[in-house]
Parts: sequence; C-alpha cells; structure tokens
Amino acid sequence: MSDAALHRARAERRTRRLLLAPSMLILIFAASGPLLIVLIYSFLTPGAYGGVEWEFSAQAWFNVVAERDFFTEELTFADAHLSVFWRSFKLSLITCILCLIVGFPTAYFIATRPAGKRDMWMLLIMIPFWTNLLIRTFAIMELIRNEGTVNTILIGLGIIDEPIQLLFTEFAILVGMTYVYLPLMILPIYASMERLDFNLVEAGYDLYATRLQVLRKVIFPLVKPGVVAGSILVFVPCLGAYVTPRVLGGGTQLMLGNLIELQFGQLRNWPLGAALSLTLLVVVMVALIFYVRAVGKEETGHGH
Repeated sequence: MSDAALHRARAERRTRRLLLAPSMLILIFAASGPLLIVLIYSFLTPGAYGGVEWEFSAQAWFNVVAERDFFTEELTFADAHLSVFWRSFKLSLITCILCLIVGFPTAYFIATRPAGKRDMWMLLIMIPFWTNLLIRTFAIMELIRNEGTVNTILIGLGIIDEPIQLLFTEFAILVGMTYVYLPLMILPIYASMERLDFNLVEAGYDLYATRLQVLRKVIFPLVKPGVVAGSILVFVPCLGAYVTPRVLGGGTQLMLGNLIELQFGQLRNWPLGAALSLTLLVVVMVALIFYVRAVGKEETGHGH
C-alpha cells in the first residue's frame, strides 16, 4: 500500500472515530452509568423505608434463588422467584412461537403481493405501533373480559351459558403479548422474504417437490436470519414485559418486570430489585449472543 493510500485509510478511521464519539459518550453515561448504579445497589443492604444502606451485602443475590425460613433458618429455594422466572420464560417462548406461526405466513403473503401493494399491507401491520401500548392492552382487555366481546358472542350463539374467565390468566397475557409483539416478528421475516429469489421456489416445484418440502428445504433456510431476528425481537422484550402482564394478569400472574417493580415499590427492597434486574439483563445477553452466533453461522454458510 502506498503512503498516500495509507494516509487516506488512517484519515478515514480517524473520521469514523470522531463520528462515533457522540454515540459512544451517550452509551457510556446514559446506559453504562445507570447500569453501574444498579450493580452497586445489588451489593448493598436494603434501607428500612426504601433506598439502601451503604453496607456491603451479597444477600440480594442470595435471595434471587434461595431464602431462609424465618423461624427454622432452614435454607430453601425461593419458590416464588423461581416460579416467576419460569412463567416469564415459558410465556415469552410460547408468545414467540405464536408470533412465528402467525407472522411467517403473513410475511409470505405480503412478500408475494405485487410490488405496488406491499406498502399498503405493511402500513396495516405498522398501524398498531401508532397507538400507545397501554391503550392496545386495554383494547384486548375489553375483548376478553367477562362482559366483553368474546364472551358476549359465545353466549349469544348458545355455545356457553355463563362467561368464561379469560381475563387475569396466563392465556390473557399470551393473547396480549402476541398481539403487541406480532409486528416485530413480521417485519424482519418480510425483509428476508422480500430479497428471496422466488425462481428457486419455482425450481423446487419443477423438481416435483411438495409445498411442504419447498417450505422446509427452500424457503425456510433462506429466510432463517429473519426468523432468528424476529424471534429475538419478540422473546427479549417479552421477558421484561410489564404493562401487558400487569393489566391482563391482574397482579396475580407476575412476570419478571412486575416482580422487579414490586421490589422497588411496595416491598422497598432495592438491592433485591437491582439483583433481579441484572439477572434479567444476563438472560437477555445470552439471548443476544445466541442471535449473533446464529446469524454469524448463517452468513458463513452463505459465504461458502
């Protein structure tokens, strides 16, 4: 490389660093700063009326998964916390699967429309994002409450004699989160399908492949990065969801976000709330690492 080219390369790297500097400063002070405070709080002692006392203690981290009996001092698992962790993981995973089941054919339908009509369909998908999350959640609540639309129709048709308890259940949370996060599944899958060469699909049919074989052997492998991205975009926010479980779960079906808020609010145990927050962060980081590795392997495979 000539001296002039080397000088240009160094100048370009210097320019990129300068352009990245504002965003890096924002990340350091606006994201890493509060995260550091939460980390410090997780190793302190809870105050009598909220807040913290500046005495080192790892009790909060201990209480994330274990607890001592108040009378016998016997060490047991923190069943309530573990139950919330399991419910959060289970509902997030099922929501992700439901969004994939609905989102994949929806994205395929939009991608196979004439180019001039795709924007209209995508606009319909994006419209719910223009409405506040709380309003959308209350709309679902209106549909599934005992005197809501669903029960009224079922009673009117004579299918049931009295309302079915749908609200304040895990089913209600699943319905709400699937509705809220479905666009986050459709968008990345559609982005992958839009770049799909449908001549490959026609080639599969020419080779006497069935529709299911074309889906499994041709379409799905090519749009897998979009499926992985959509799954992460749905799964991660579901783990920390607060509004939807709070409204549709009625406070009886707690998820991680609700448990964290409970510690900082009514229970006034800030160190435990901080420890639970960081535990959630670790789970999210594991999911993101999985996403990066999956996409990296996919790109490596395509490169070969």
